[in-house]
Amino acid sequence: MKGQMMNYPLTTHSIIEYANRVFPHQEIISKLPEGTWHRYTFSEMHRRTKKLSAALIHQLGIRPGDKIATFAWNHYQHLELYYGIPGAGAVCHTLNIRLSKDQIEYIVNHAEDKVIFIDASLVPLFEKIAPSCSTVRNFVLLNAPQDFISNLPNSILYEDLLANETGDLEWVTVEEDDACAMCYTSGTTGVPKGAVYSHRSTYLHALTSITPNAANISANDKALIIVPQFHAMAWGAPFVCFLAGAGIVMPGPHLQPDVLVDILEREKITVSYGVPTIWLAIYDILLKEPPKEKLRLREFICGGSALPKSLIEGFERNFGIKGIHAWGMTETSPMGTVSRLQPLHDHLPLEEKYKIRGMQGIEIPGVEIKIVSENGEFVARDGQTMGEILIRGPWVIDSYYKMNENDDSFTKEGWFRTGDVGTIDPNGYMQITDRTKDLIKSGGEWVSSVALESSLMAIPEVKEACVIAIPDPKWIERPMACLVLRQGAIVSMEKIKTFLSRDFAAYQIPDSFIEISEIPKTSVGKFNKKELRRMYAAGELK
Repeated sequence: MKGQMMNYPLTTHSIIEYANRVFPHQEIISKLPEGTWHRYTFSEMHRRTKKLSAALIHQLGIRPGDKIATFAWNHYQHLELYYGIPGAGAVCHTLNIRLSKDQIEYIVNHAEDKVIFIDASLVPLFEKIAPSCSTVRNFVLLNAPQDFISNLPNSILYEDLLANETGDLEWVTVEEDDACAMCYTSGTTGVPKGAVYSHRSTYLHALTSITPNAANISANDKALIIVPQFHAMAWGAPFVCFLAGAGIVMPGPHLQPDVLVDILEREKITVSYGVPTIWLAIYDILLKEPPKEKLRLREFICGGSALPKSLIEGFERNFGIKGIHAWGMTETSPMGTVSRLQPLHDHLPLEEKYKIRGMQGIEIPGVEIKIVSENGEFVARDGQTMGEILIRGPWVIDSYYKMNENDDSFTKEGWFRTGDVGTIDPNGYMQITDRTKDLIKSGGEWVSSVALESSLMAIPEVKEACVIAIPDPKWIERPMACLVLRQGAIVSMEKIKTFLSRDFAAYQIPDSFIEISEIPKTSVGKFNKKELRRMYAAGELK
């Protein structure tokens, strides 16, 4: 016997229609590339998005299933593309603007993009790539003046495209398991791979993310979306905010920490999304120049890489702002876990609470996680035994785009192999200890580079820390720490080793500490350990 429920498709169309009916007055505020501000309401955005969908069909000949790329900063037009492209039955493909020329060229051709929407300020980056993009028919220019000169073929201004439509188009009918968006991995360990999101997966991910144990967001909030829109669809935040009725603020390309602090103050932001490197920089600015009035920011969601426990503690002690640790991947849409305290932690000392909040946290409803040993067996949830993290759920991919054969990223039972290594404690809290490719095995014993990095960044003189494995004739591998010190700071190796000895055994403590001016970052703001290993092999780290 089956339930007698209506067949109501879960689509991105229904997200924007709901927001337009219930929260038409809420605002979307953007700082545009040239520095001006743009403000309009959910209702106005809804109307323009319908014009966009109509233009894609009537003027650009887009058909259901076509891939349409974006090469743009975070702003209101890019948000319109998130909804307008699926509204035409097509697939919104966000291109990572920080990848290399060769990677972008490969991704565009592999995805077979038909149209690319591109910010005028980014056109020079793409003009060298365009001749090699064999499937692209049109380029649509965002934030370009009428007299803008471009060498991109078949280009049209975005506002001219919309001006020719009335906006009375009905959304193209789609099934909830039809594709609505796609993102490619950054390709740090091989060619980039495409993750294709469905309408259903996007809706369910957003619906669950709203909840108190996850992003904990509502119509009382105003969200600053710092995470780039090309990074797993801005972690789904634009869909979350529309379902929650939260106001949206987009910073465009203005990601300097002093500018972001100004936006936090100016717009009275209550929640925000961004990677740890952004929050480290913001924290330094706040320490140097404390805000005249207490920030409205109550918490920020942080993902992409480990958020140092010391930073969680510093934000809360000094500014009353909670840093919320989350974990996920492009392949998981991305949210998989969030670390929030529960009543069972009320009796714990403050230091223990910070330790728990520094973990990646518990599964959010809808996903299931397990940890397995090298031979594929379950490991105990004891908070000690490490293994590879596997995940499954309705917003986790079951294959990569056009890469279905001979892919060891999935188990025979259908679990996705994340490549992350970690533990889960008896209360279900997950702790990432490393990536499989970054694990350090010294003398037969595992050493967690992530744990070392978090502790090193708790040393007041240390701004950033990244730990890699280097060859050792006796122990096979040993950890080496690369440190960026705060301006004017001096710290001895003896002090660092003494500090680490409180939490680590002698064999886990690096033998060498290299001071460098800057740690290389990946295209999504993570520490680039592959580049550090190359630099070490080339003799550039001394």
